[in-house]
Amino acid sequence: MRLRPATSGDYDAVVAVVDAWWGRAVAASLPRLFFDHFAATSLVAECDGELAGFLVGFLSADHPEEAYVHFAGVHPARRGSGLGRRLYHRFIDGARLDGRTVIRAITSPRNTDSVAFHEAMGFEVGEPVRGYNGPGRDMVTFVLSLSGDRA
Repeated sequence: MRLRPATSGDYDAVVAVVDAWWGRAVAASLPRLFFDHFAATSLVAECDGELAGFLVGFLSADHPEEAYVHFAGVHPARRGSGLGRRLYHRFIDGARLDGRTVIRAITSPRNTDSVAFHEAMGFEVGEPVRGYNGPGRDMVTFVLSLSGDRA
């Protein structure tokens, strides 16, 4: 398994699979701009030249102590392999090197696998926030403090 920084050229491969990996339409939540403007802080995992996973994250411009994971995914056949954890650890390591002390993320309340994953990674899991992403789009928030032990 090879983890590497994303490039703008990875967008097409990622957006081609996200709906199938999630089992529902989610590609609209992952616009190209993330790959054009945050590739250096995002990651791609490949195995034998095939996309195995990815993490799209960035260092907050407005909150210099924070970094944010916007989207992360692992090929369904590779879930449970530790790849998601590896992607997060690599992102967290980069955030720490930049002096960040907090990692944030969100997910849909119906994405119980994501909630369980973040909880297992040591994130504080918030209650669903009504209308977080607009009317009818409630989200669960996650916060990880980097001042304590490694996630």
